[in-house]
Amino acid sequence: MSIPQGWESILDANEKILWQGRPDGAVTLRPRNILMLIFGLFFAGFALFWMVMAFSAGGGFWMFGLIHFSVGVGIVFSAVFWGAFKRQRSWYTLTDHRAIIASDLPLIGKRLKSWPITAESVLELEQGPPDTVNFAEKIKRGKNGSYTVSIGFERIESGQDVYRLLRDVQANAGARSLLDV
Repeated sequence: MSIPQGWESILDANEKILWQGRPDGAVTLRPRNILMLIFGLFFAGFALFWMVMAFSAGGGFWMFGLIHFSVGVGIVFSAVFWGAFKRQRSWYTLTDHRAIIASDLPLIGKRLKSWPITAESVLELEQGPPDTVNFAEKIKRGKNGSYTVSIGFERIESGQDVYRLLRDVQANAGARSLLDV
């Protein structure tokens, strides 16, 4: 595959693009999203109940509940639509050295992140359809400790082919590291 216009400054001199694709932008609900959805509905529902009770007492005090209601509705919309919104604005590239994820999100802007594919990279294929191919992990800190988040090409059409390409890149990385010794 030849170097597409605009990639000249991103790729190394000896780097070749093996695959490029986009994730499926469909709305999906995962277990963690369902928990967030339930919490958001409860939060917004309680705020709405509080506003109705405050309104029945008279005066404008009920308006203080609007911010809580808005936060609850925001949590609900985030749980349902954020993943799809983010995927619709993402692009994936696999080279013979690394995996690249580009995104263009409002307020955040354009981002380009890459992960080298080495002999030690843990590769995982989650069969769909659509498939997800994970090639890296990052540790995030939460309120109750840390947890691991998988990084990869989410919800892609040709997941098995991309997984095979990643395995080839990994094998070549192992051969390159042996030559470096």
